[in-house]
Amino acid sequence: MNDGKEALDYLELNSIKLLILDIMLPGIDGLSICEEVRKKSNIPIIIISAKTGEDARIIGIELGADDYIEKPYSIKELCVRVKSQLKRAYEMNVETDKLVDGDLTIDTIGGQVFLKGKKLALSKKEYKLLKILLENKGRVMRKENLFNMVWGIDSFSEISTLTVHINKLREKIEKNPKNPKSIITVWGVGYRYEGTI
Repeated sequence: MNDGKEALDYLELNSIKLLILDIMLPGIDGLSICEEVRKKSNIPIIIISAKTGEDARIIGIELGADDYIEKPYSIKELCVRVKSQLKRAYEMNVETDKLVDGDLTIDTIGGQVFLKGKKLALSKKEYKLLKILLENKGRVMRKENLFNMVWGIDSFSEISTLTVHINKLREKIEKNPKNPKSIITVWGVGYRYEGTI
């Protein structure tokens, strides 16, 4: 792609598995593209930048990037990062009609969830929310996107309802709900599912 606008136009018309963005693109910069893509898609996004330091990485992650690589970098490192993101995004352990992650199993046909073989009592919203988080393991899910996917864009519910349901899920799957290790809060952005501990 020659510039950021051309990249966005291409993404509107084509389906891709993973997006690698350089921040310093002519026209529309990489961070703006990342933000726009994340509004519509959960594809893995890796940002490459000459900007170093924690602040630059935080901005990229807050805008929805899944990984951030500082220049200079080796092709070997880039390949490893790409493989890792593709594995997280597309190689979730799917067993026929089940989603399995460690001790957690979602029966997608029966609409049931099991933790260490024990059935969990989840509401329909909690089930749907957990399923979406599990399917997007390791990726930051924006609050607005999660809310719209579970409650619907035209819902009269408040987005604070999402926080309530996240807390209820934590009480049911976390060892210590007050110090969650599975469903992580990404402050100012949303939530990320890291897996059962």
